Amino acid sequence: MIATLSGQVSEKLESSIILDVQGVGYGLFVSADDYTALNINQEIKLFIFEYIREQSHDLFGFISRDTKLLFETLLDVNGVGPKMALNMLSIGSSASLRKAIASGDVAYIQQANGVGRRLAERAIVDLKDKVGLIGVDLQTTGMLQSEEQASQDEAAEALIALGYSANDAMRALHSIDTNLSTEERVKHALKGAAK
Repeated sequence: MIATLSGQVSEKLESSIILDVQGVGYGLFVSADDYTALNINQEIKLFIFEYIREQSHDLFGFISRDTKLLFETLLDVNGVGPKMALNMLSIGSSASLRKAIASGDVAYIQQANGVGRRLAERAIVDLKDKVGLIGVDLQTTGMLQSEEQASQDEAAEALIALGYSANDAMRALHSIDTNLSTEERVKHALKGAAK
């Protein structure tokens, strides 16, 4: 089983990327958020979900372990396969999707390509307790807010791509001048973490 892959993004295709791992190119399906965050020639570690069937062997890559866990949770819903789960993750951040499931927001989930009202309702019924508790915990501890803030901050996204959680990324950048360039802010955050 492949758990993670570390390499360089060599190509970005329509809804997937090719990750070059020491000369071997792995085709990985990624969510819209991760696709946007990844750049050609970027060195990255991705969390992998391997989907093997008689006719196919697909790999799904995730920048964040939390997003991969949510993806796997979505697969527990009857009628949701890997491509459908990825469509659901592609409508916004994983924090937003957790919040929508926890609060029963059918309309939000229906925005996903191929997801009808019945499937959105089933996802809420099946996952509300699993995701809802996490959603409430995240809100009360401020982690949900951190993840949403991080998704709007390029420096935070860069740190997340390097393996930081959204919460840790926001904490690392907290005291760094927001007027600095993204690159400078990331450098300062990494220096602070190394102390």
